[in-house]
Amino acid sequence: QLQLVESGGGSVQAGGFLRLSCAASGRTISQNAMGWFRQAPEKEREVVAGINWSGGVTYYADSGKGRFTISKDNARNTVDLRIYTLKPAATGVYYCAAATTTWVPNQHSDYGYWGQGTQVTVSS
Repeated sequence: QLQLVESGGGSVQAGGFLRLSCAASGRTISQNAMGWFRQAPEKEREVVAGINWSGGVTYYADSGKGRFTISKDNARNTVDLRIYTLKPAATGVYYCAAATTTWVPNQHSDYGYWGQGTQVTVSS
């Protein structure tokens, strides 16, 4: 059974940088597209970035373009999300998810495995 564990969250000042990591165990994620999602307080979970199975194709939500970088290391079975120039609007719980497809899916329902999340709090 695939398990995902996120790390790297914390409390930072606006303008700062965070690197979130997602470690997969139980089996390889080399054939899975992966995604990072954010759930802000009292809001629905939304995708912020996605990456295909090989790491060669990436997707970013409009809110994160230019400030988020997603990367995938199939040899290490990990997926990272780097967040630059953090803003208070980036506050929320960040979840790593593995898709049941090799390409980045459009539907959240195509993500079959989820981590427990890591909290990011950005203060102004």
